[in-house]
Amino acid sequence: MSIIQQIRDKAGWLVVGIIALSLVGFLLMDAFVGGGGRGISGGQTSTVGIVNGKDIDYVDFEKRRKQVEDQYRSGGYPINEMMQQNIQDQVWNQYIEENVLEEEYKELGLEVGAKELNDILFGKNPPQDLKQQFTNQQTGEYDANAAKSAIAELRKQKTNPMAEQFENLYLPALINTRLREKYSALLANTAYVPKWMLEKLNADNSALASISYVNVPYSTISDSAVKVSDEEILSYINKNKDDFKQVENRSIAYVVFDAAATKNDSMVLYNQLNQLKPEFATTDNVPAFLVQNGSEVNYFDGYVLSSKLQVPNADSIRALPDGAVFGPYLDNSNYVLARMMGKRNMPDSVKLRHILVNTQGNQQQAGLPDSTAKARIDSIANAIKGGADFTLMCLKYSEDPGSKDKGGEYDFSSDQFGNLAREFAEAVFYGATGDKKVVKTTFGYHYIEVLSQKNFGPAYQVAYLSKPITASQETQNTASGKANQFAGESRNAKAFDANAAKYKYNKLLGNEIKPIDNMIPGLGSSRQLVRWIYEAEQGQVSDAHELGDKYVVAMITEINKVGTLSAAKARPQVEFTLRNKKKAEQVIKKTGSAKTMEAAASAAGMPIQKADTISFSSPVIPNLGQEAKVIGASFNKQFKGKMSPPIAGNGGVFIIRTDNVSARPNENTNLEQQRNGILMQIKAMSGTRSVDALKKAAEVDDFRAKFL
Repeated sequence: MSIIQQIRDKAGWLVVGIIALSLVGFLLMDAFVGGGGRGISGGQTSTVGIVNGKDIDYVDFEKRRKQVEDQYRSGGYPINEMMQQNIQDQVWNQYIEENVLEEEYKELGLEVGAKELNDILFGKNPPQDLKQQFTNQQTGEYDANAAKSAIAELRKQKTNPMAEQFENLYLPALINTRLREKYSALLANTAYVPKWMLEKLNADNSALASISYVNVPYSTISDSAVKVSDEEILSYINKNKDDFKQVENRSIAYVVFDAAATKNDSMVLYNQLNQLKPEFATTDNVPAFLVQNGSEVNYFDGYVLSSKLQVPNADSIRALPDGAVFGPYLDNSNYVLARMMGKRNMPDSVKLRHILVNTQGNQQQAGLPDSTAKARIDSIANAIKGGADFTLMCLKYSEDPGSKDKGGEYDFSSDQFGNLAREFAEAVFYGATGDKKVVKTTFGYHYIEVLSQKNFGPAYQVAYLSKPITASQETQNTASGKANQFAGESRNAKAFDANAAKYKYNKLLGNEIKPIDNMIPGLGSSRQLVRWIYEAEQGQVSDAHELGDKYVVAMITEINKVGTLSAAKARPQVEFTLRNKKKAEQVIKKTGSAKTMEAAASAAGMPIQKADTISFSSPVIPNLGQEAKVIGASFNKQFKGKMSPPIAGNGGVFIIRTDNVSARPNENTNLEQQRNGILMQIKAMSGTRSVDALKKAAEVDDFRAKFL
């Protein structure tokens, strides 16, 4: 009841809508990291990035990032370090895409006018979030007038953050989505598949070949017998630069000094809770006792069904008599005392209906005085007792917009008990089916009728004194002292390595850390350390950095600028390919002079084999794997009845002879259906691929690391 009213008053549809539109944008846009060496100069102190010469202002960027983060938070999403990084990247990608597409929209004359925006919001196909919120429950139709009214009221509230988010996030997101749809549709409608292409495609796909072949696998030559030099790798990289682009990154070696709680720290807390146990069992003011002793679990003045009491030692807690205390027991990283406050039977779900007379008011109108509201609810209750129709009375008098059009009805589960006004919750969960009563809450006066209660079971009210196991000052000082000593003795790379070996510290590696990273794998949240990494020189050693329950001393091992990968970095990707190329040259040298298949087989020391089900439409040859070059050669007319030259394939060198080419019957081919299928694929990808191409061609300078 009350929580639903609050959500409605705060434009819950807007929260859901912005999150949904943000998620769509996030899914549509690939992660993009720009490069460049322009830096911040000439007074551009607030420029967080530049896209095709257009500045992205840090204040605007941060404002949008915070608004998106607030919307996720309002929607119940956990805002941890990883989520913050994702949101930051999402907003950055939105700026890039908006900037690269803005010129395209202008050149193509694409725009969304006031009439079209009005149609988007209130027409036949409104945004899903609006449609869900403003669908008439009785007719099932979208109530555009209700949506207009709600939005008009929201826009009047100039100081309401929701109004600002509506104007600055929600509407621009809708407009950008529509422009993107128009742009994608425009590109999609340029797609064309000619008839000759379909006929050629079908002819190729139905073709079958039978070949004789000699295969010399690369594995017949030892890897150790073939060396690949750095020069050869660099030559390969230079010919394929697009495949070996390198973003700016740095790598470190680091040593961790654990400052987490020790067994002794754990025992100290255990003993402290044991000493508090008698007082916890006898205190008359449990909520105050929990606050006074710093419990991490607040007092819940309600009952929890047995089936939902999901805590360690639940059976032992259920068995406690009233007033008894169990513990201390371990719950994750906390020690806990549990006191049984009471027991009762209660339902797992209730159905009710109510009428609210509001005393709290809202931004549109003031609430009624208490005495006036009390007199009105009593009159309503008496009228219903006298035979007045509840539904009509609700529609006429109830001030709960979330239920008045539904006869005041709600269904609640026991999980929602804590979200309801306490007096309201107790009336419907602790009362009995058929109860009719007037209840006062902070929202006003309610006339409530309990329609049904289901799935009764034992329920327990339990108070928890929960304290985290934390490191003592002595533990922290010990870790800090060791870290500072190591950092002080290890001021260069040579000393760092020598001292790590001397003290038998485990030297760990953090590779390819980006300028805007918030986290380093294995270290968690570490933005402060990342900043130092990008201020330091190669071989420089850091002071001790405190990261959570650990201290870290790091040393810069590698600095990589924007450009292409080095030979050492690219070797794992390239060496296999170049080694096989050299092996192929050796095989070809041995077999290249052969004039017949038999002579080639003899020179290679391999048998002549056959493959009689090679399909042009399949990239795989049975028992050989993916060998596209061999498949292509099998259908080459030059090799019909003749031996091919050696072919360097994926798994070895092949010499083939095409013995026969035939075709499978394909009588059921529907060219129009096939054309439509290909067109659908092209249209589905055209928008995304075009934006990818625009982003790839854009000149992007990313200065976020200087601000974040």
